[in-house]
Amino acid sequence: MSAEPINQNSPSGAATPRADDFAVFRSLGEIPSSFGPSIAAVGNFDGVHLGHRSILGAAAAEAQTTGARSIAITFNPHPEQFLRPAKAPKLITPLPERLRLLAETGLDAVLVLPFDAALAALSPREFAEHILIGALGVRAMHEGQNFRFGHGATAGVRELAALGQELGFAVQVHDAVRVRGLQVSSSVIRSLVSAGDIRRARWMLGRPFTVLSSPASGRGIGSRLLVPTVNLAAYDGLLPAFGVYVTRLKVNGRSFQAVTNVGNRPTFGEASFAIESHILNFEPIDLDETTPLELEFLLRLRGEKTWPSPEALKAQIFKDVARAKRYFQLTELNRS
Repeated sequence: MSAEPINQNSPSGAATPRADDFAVFRSLGEIPSSFGPSIAAVGNFDGVHLGHRSILGAAAAEAQTTGARSIAITFNPHPEQFLRPAKAPKLITPLPERLRLLAETGLDAVLVLPFDAALAALSPREFAEHILIGALGVRAMHEGQNFRFGHGATAGVRELAALGQELGFAVQVHDAVRVRGLQVSSSVIRSLVSAGDIRRARWMLGRPFTVLSSPASGRGIGSRLLVPTVNLAAYDGLLPAFGVYVTRLKVNGRSFQAVTNVGNRPTFGEASFAIESHILNFEPIDLDETTPLELEFLLRLRGEKTWPSPEALKAQIFKDVARAKRYFQLTELNRS
């Protein structure tokens, strides 16, 4: 299969399952003529949450039992970023991370369609005929109940099923996944993270909410990190609400316990936004401004506030650190 292979390493250094078999197609022209027949799912898959994984896992399982190829069809940029950029949501996962997570679902491939005016103008029938049948030889589709497609998102699963009957592919519609009574969706996860509720966001993602970035300049960063504090570089994806969090910072294959402040640091006068992590189990490490960082948000300790003095802030920081250390101690006890 001729296509771009996915990076075999995650940002944390862990090997990506099925990476040697997983193909990434960046256009219809990259798809081999021999690719089909296929079992497919279409969606933005932002976050690749438990609902997505249920649908994609079912597509992969059907492909394995029928001898077909399984493929996810997604878009870059997110359609809302193209159609309504001022109102577009902040993404849970940037595209490289989305591809890495998709590779873990058991799929054979992903098609990343450039979302532009031409794609946005396709009618539901044109999308089904040109992409699903013509390019991929789709024999079955797996979608959630709220799936929409075609120009203006005018068609849903009912229209997809009608096209399938006519064009020769089956459609399996999946019920929404619920976790602890909550319906899982990307929009709900964004709302939870934006409100600082990373615990329930974690339930829906099936993993901690994570920010992927690199170090900001300064703060002891040259060829090595010599102080126990790391500021993340500017980040345009989804961020949690301002506040203080227990986090885990992964760098160069190593994992560090940390306390992270997201916010404007109001106690020190003029507001200055930063994502600043204080490493609890610090050791000097190789690090520069290009080093990939993976920051997992584990627990929200408190919201951001203005303290009456630097001394009061310092006293609160000691309390935050003590609570974070206790969190990690309990986590280790529960694992043993």
